[in-house]
Amino acid sequence: VQLQASGGGLVQPGGSLRLACVGSGDTFGNYGIGWFRQAPGKEREFVATIRWSTGATLYADSVKGRFTISRERAKNTVHLQMNSLKADDMAVYYCAARPRWLVGGMTRANDYDYWGQGTLVTVSS
Repeated sequence: VQLQASGGGLVQPGGSLRLACVGSGDTFGNYGIGWFRQAPGKEREFVATIRWSTGATLYADSVKGRFTISRERAKNTVHLQMNSLKADDMAVYYCAARPRWLVGGMTRANDYDYWGQGTLVTVSS
């Protein structure tokens, strides 16, 4: 599967952005689709993931209550709605995919097999 991430941009603190991850070459079917982010000088960190078949989700504590991951079946797309953005949220955001959901996993970068190219989110006034 190929992944295309989009939707990043410049937003003021407290603002919102909606990222999209479009899959091509395969339908997501039984996939787990995740979002990770990497800020300059920091390691890539888990943000959220969704089990395509059931809609089950997991979130990092740092984004719970502010970010929502969802799926759009007709477009083979996963969205990440980001609200109440903070300076700490500024990073390159990557979507990733794993063909089979890993029970007890899906929060580590190594759990995923396919990666998109990343989209930059800048939070600044």
